[in-house]
Amino acid sequence: MKITWLGQAGLLFETNGLKIMVDPYLSNSVEAIQPHFWRRVPVDESFLKLKPDVIVLTHDHLDHTDPETLKHYLGADTAVCVLASENAWNNVRKTFGGIKNNYVSFNSGTEWTEKGVLFKAVYAEHSDNKAIGVIIEAEGKKYYVTGDTLYSKKVFADLPSDIDYVFLPVNGVGNNMNMTDGTRFCRQLGAIAIPMHCGLFDELDLNDFGYEKKVVPQFYKEIKL
Repeated sequence: MKITWLGQAGLLFETNGLKIMVDPYLSNSVEAIQPHFWRRVPVDESFLKLKPDVIVLTHDHLDHTDPETLKHYLGADTAVCVLASENAWNNVRKTFGGIKNNYVSFNSGTEWTEKGVLFKAVYAEHSDNKAIGVIIEAEGKKYYVTGDTLYSKKVFADLPSDIDYVFLPVNGVGNNMNMTDGTRFCRQLGAIAIPMHCGLFDELDLNDFGYEKKVVPQFYKEIKL
C-alpha cells in the first residue's frame, strides 16, 4: 500500500492496481470565497494528471468536494467509481454526470467492494449532517479516514475494534477535533495515527500533536507506515 498526503484532508491510496483518492483539494476555490483561507502550500499540478479509479468524498464542503479539483478527474469519457456521502453525491452527479462514472450514494453503514478493496462508510460528527468517515480494507489492514469530525461516542459506536491506522483532522476549527481531543480519540482507538487538516490554511504544526503512536505526514510525500 502506497499512501500520499495531498494536503488538507486529501489522500491518495495505491493498492491492488487501484488509485483511490479521498477528499482531494488541489485548487484555490476556498480562498476565492474566504480570502483568509489562502494556500500556504502551492498546488502540485502533477497530481491533477492522475487517473483515479475510485474517489471518496466524505462530505460536501469545498475543501473536500471541490469542483475545481474534480473537473480534472470526472468528465464525459471517464469511468470513475465515486463513493460520496449524500450531500456530496447530489452535488457531483449533477455537476459532472458522465455515462461511465458510477456515483454511489455512500452513507453510514454502506459498504462497497472495488477489485478486492472493501470500503465501509461510518458515522462522522460534523456540520454536514450526512458526513461520513471511511474504512478502507486492503492488504490485510484497516485504514480509517475519519473525515471531518468532532469527538463523539456516536463515532466509536460505528467502528470495529481492530483499526490499524487512523487519519484524522486535528486543527480544532470548522467542527473538527483539536489536538487535545484528537489525542483522546486516538488513545481510545489504539491505532497508529496520521494527523491532518493543518498547515494549508493555517500555521499549525502537526509535530505538536501529542499522541504517542503517530506518523506526521508531509505535503505531497508518501506516508511511510
